[in-house]
Amino acid sequence: MRAVVQNDKSRASRRVSRVPRATVVLVLAALAAGCAQGDGQGVRGAAGQQAPKAPPARAVDGAAKARAARAALVAAAKRWGLEKVPLTAPAPPEEKPEIKAREGFEVDGQEEDGLPPVFTTVPTEEKVVFLTIDDGAEKDPAFLRMMSELRIPYTVFLTDEEIKDDYGYFKKMQARGITLNNHTLSHPYLPALSYEEQKQEICGMQDVMEKRYGKRPVLFRPPFGNYDGDTLRAAKSCGIEYAPIWSEEVYVDHWEYREWDQDLHPGDIVLTHFRGTDDWDGTMTDMVRRFLDRITADGYAVARLEDYL
Repeated sequence: MRAVVQNDKSRASRRVSRVPRATVVLVLAALAAGCAQGDGQGVRGAAGQQAPKAPPARAVDGAAKARAARAALVAAAKRWGLEKVPLTAPAPPEEKPEIKAREGFEVDGQEEDGLPPVFTTVPTEEKVVFLTIDDGAEKDPAFLRMMSELRIPYTVFLTDEEIKDDYGYFKKMQARGITLNNHTLSHPYLPALSYEEQKQEICGMQDVMEKRYGKRPVLFRPPFGNYDGDTLRAAKSCGIEYAPIWSEEVYVDHWEYREWDQDLHPGDIVLTHFRGTDDWDGTMTDMVRRFLDRITADGYAVARLEDYL
């Protein structure tokens, strides 16, 4: 076979050698002109139509990654027993909404003293809600896996008395991009304390957060949602800028609502707690499943609270 191929090449060479030199020059010139015209324009067919270009490599890679991410999310929803795949929140607003104290939740000197606003809902027309979790008593590894695999954002308010037996659990949470915030040292009923006592509870927790997690939070949630003017003045002195509470509270077996219509609204802040079978008839993953099934059925996605502040 090799000899045949060589012989064919030899015959071809002899044929080419018999073509007049001028003809060869004209042919080569025409080919060169055609190549020059085709630069940057793609290959053209016999009818002069441009052949479709291949998509850029980055676009192909991005589409493949998006499909892989979607497949992983579908698989995670099935693995964790959700009725539907959770909806993805829209991009956060470039211009942040103005956060004011909810009407009726102000204290004397609220605006004059620039005190942290207490609010239950973030102004937005997007169908998003914000999941917030308090205290830190239950430290369920399955909860961390579930939230990571489903890519659900949430905001945490920690009490030192509940987390000091395992600061590391919340360090893992922080490494996953979760913001850790202030919920006092010991979870007292703050209005019963003096200004100095309240300041110690709030600023003391700021010190713990800085020591254990490298950052002093700007979000603070008063225990039980109870506060007075001294609470907000003490919080401000400790570097707090916002005091979000909640519109709804979700448990493993039911929801509770602040509003008369007993329903979700765009921008609502949802509260739950780090609890497990010692306190609930279920686990934290059971609670998350109930929460996600409800909001997804109503067309809501979970957004990150800090992105709106």
